Amino acid sequence: MKKKISTASILLSLLLIVACVNTNGAVECKPYGTDKMTMSTSHDVFPILTRLENNPVMKLTLTNNGDKDYQLKKIRFSLKGSTAIEDIDQISLFVADPMGNFSSENQFGTNLNPSEELVFESEKPVKAEVQSLWLSVRLKDKVNLIHKLNISCSGIETSLGNVNVAGSVAAKGLRLGVALRISKDDGVNTYRIPGITTTKKGTLIAMYDARRDLSRDLQGNIDIAINRSFDGGETWQPLQIVLDMKTWGGLPEKYNGVSDANILVDQVTGDIFVAGLWMYGLLDAETGKFIEGLNENSAQWLHQWTKKGSQPGFGVKETSQFMIARSQDDGVTWSAPTNLTTQVKREEWWLFCPAPGHGITMSDGTLVMPAQGRDANGVPFSNIIYSKDHGITWKTSNPAYSGVNECMVVELSDKSLMLNMRDGRNKNNTEINGRVICTTKDLGKTWTEHSTSRKSLIEPTCMASLHKHYYYQNGELKSMLLFVNPNSISTRNKMTLKVSYDDGMTWPKDKWILLDQGTGRGYSCITSVDEQTIGILYEGSKSDMIFQKVDIAELLE
Repeated sequence: MKKKISTASILLSLLLIVACVNTNGAVECKPYGTDKMTMSTSHDVFPILTRLENNPVMKLTLTNNGDKDYQLKKIRFSLKGSTAIEDIDQISLFVADPMGNFSSENQFGTNLNPSEELVFESEKPVKAEVQSLWLSVRLKDKVNLIHKLNISCSGIETSLGNVNVAGSVAAKGLRLGVALRISKDDGVNTYRIPGITTTKKGTLIAMYDARRDLSRDLQGNIDIAINRSFDGGETWQPLQIVLDMKTWGGLPEKYNGVSDANILVDQVTGDIFVAGLWMYGLLDAETGKFIEGLNENSAQWLHQWTKKGSQPGFGVKETSQFMIARSQDDGVTWSAPTNLTTQVKREEWWLFCPAPGHGITMSDGTLVMPAQGRDANGVPFSNIIYSKDHGITWKTSNPAYSGVNECMVVELSDKSLMLNMRDGRNKNNTEINGRVICTTKDLGKTWTEHSTSRKSLIEPTCMASLHKHYYYQNGELKSMLLFVNPNSISTRNKMTLKVSYDDGMTWPKDKWILLDQGTGRGYSCITSVDEQTIGILYEGSKSDMIFQKVDIAELLE
């Protein structure tokens, strides 16, 4: 005799099926389970970083649907399908704080060595209706940055019985990274403004502002510093200072700051250039006149981009200075800085300086560095400088666009240059939002606004990175454009890598890679580590400077 199935039974079964959603990069499974206990799992998209004691990678939440207290006895996780198991030092499980946030104060079980199957055991009494726990990973000092981690919850045992985890969705493809610079490293308050490049010898050079005393922009005690890597970014050499004006002119270092640097490799000679903006002393915000008598106890501050913080002219007491240093030994040593201000700045401009990030060597050997400034009316603009003699002399282009600043440049397939620029109009703009993009075929004598300008690459008004990567496919040399920025119109979060296979005409959404969904300062720079991989240095949510790698096979699938 066949058993009759009631409508109520069918509805109950349907209620127990888990529903999974993907919201803003976070994958969450809505509660499911038995009549006594339900559970949910969620994970955010953050890189798992070396040098951090804890990397929370999955949140598990238990909900007690009954009226009995219980003991949480065992929780099992699976790492099957991971390529990163060998890169893990230890894995821990922690009880969340009362708000459900990560905390390392209350550990569940003991630290475990990495393996495909993990079992955390304890006898934790639980009285709360809702109890959350966090799985956390600590990496080894050196890891394979192409490896990824998969995690799923495979079992939960309580004194009230086992919890149904059959529908648990794994956190798949979690990426690894290096916390290259953390606040207070080497006694530096904050690291900002990344640049990265690969030398002719294959050395990676990561560059940034070392903001020694405060996190704010110039004026301040700021130097341009680098780290070098000889193994594709897995390990890095100690900090080196490249641009430091010390106590020039008798003023303290906090009135001799250098910031917003650009790094460029001459692909013909192998020489490396680092250019930065030097600000000497302070100008009066209203009059533009140099303030005399500043000393270590002075508290005045002004930004060169605001009011009359930098003015027409060439002198150090009139305008901020365009400085450049050169290395001819793969970044081991650097020349004393050379002042290019009279060579590259127009006297009537209020300001002229490098744009942060990296420059390029064109296919004909021309060196090109993106630049920015304020025109004769104090309005910001973007353009380039270039050298035909391997950096001995430099020339300056006409402005590409007005009302923009921080920019990066690439050479397109037709040998023209594309300049991708930050636009202040984009902040919270829901009507029109997109980076300004212009091209030139004559090294910036004339510029043409690109058909995708202000249409294709949204921003919250923030520096972004653009890079051209060459690779072989079926024996044919090809190239792709790569772009990274906060993929938002309002907040510097969702650091996202995008790729274009048609010189920037389209950026297919199915190829976007979310690197870090959290909020950070949002600046970035990209380099080709080798033919198969790219490296990205960016200001992330978990560290001042994060370095990650991406296998371009992911972008070609």
